[in-house]
Amino acid sequence: MASSHSLVILTLFSILFENAVARMPIDPRWYDAHATFYGDMQGGETMQGACGYGNLFQQGYGLETTALSTALFNEGYTCGACFEIKCVNDPQWCIKDVNSITVTATNFCPPNYSKPDGNWCNPPQKHFDLSMRMFTTIAIYKAGIIPVQYRRVPCVKSGGVRFELIGNPYFLMVLIYNVGNAGDVLRVKIKGSNTDWSPMTHNWGQVWHTGINLVGQDLTFWITTSDRKTLQFISVAPSNWQFGQTYQSSLNF
Repeated sequence: MASSHSLVILTLFSILFENAVARMPIDPRWYDAHATFYGDMQGGETMQGACGYGNLFQQGYGLETTALSTALFNEGYTCGACFEIKCVNDPQWCIKDVNSITVTATNFCPPNYSKPDGNWCNPPQKHFDLSMRMFTTIAIYKAGIIPVQYRRVPCVKSGGVRFELIGNPYFLMVLIYNVGNAGDVLRVKIKGSNTDWSPMTHNWGQVWHTGINLVGQDLTFWITTSDRKTLQFISVAPSNWQFGQTYQSSLNF
């Protein structure tokens, strides 16, 4: 009986420890930036962004999203990363008693060099173009633009990493999403059941490609996220996989 009681306590402690770690920021420091919003309260204009996720509701990102300026977007490698953002130093527009929001990077806020002023997404400025729902959670709508502070936090996801296969037999593209923890993918390798490992090329956003014909083979992926953690997703797509289909692993970061 004592042994069973100790096992229950150890299990509860492990769960509490894992939850505490999941809430710990990836980088505890806060950085200064600004934020605006785009689209409407239902997420109009925020879908089909530069990260390749398509319909953000179907992919599980919903309205808790942001576009990033050039300085943060990192040519699409930051897609999938999660940020905690709070409105600061603007009592006129910051909503009181709202500590912060957490959003996922799903789009790009392009620079505009046609005007000398007011182009918040131009480098080297760090800027978040939030969905309207997220912006109005921390600030009054009429503010338009607000000073914020941000930090990287873990992405909390339900289920395993997902792989959407698109393209053709000679140019296989893979959208990788629903990535937990760091959220953003740094490197990808692919292996067919009859072929060796091959590095995939970053195409755009979180879409990766290879020119190797892997039709008719089980597909295994080796993924490295920006925090240098790696996972192997063995035979995540069976040999009869089809273009246009999404395959979900049982594993996540």
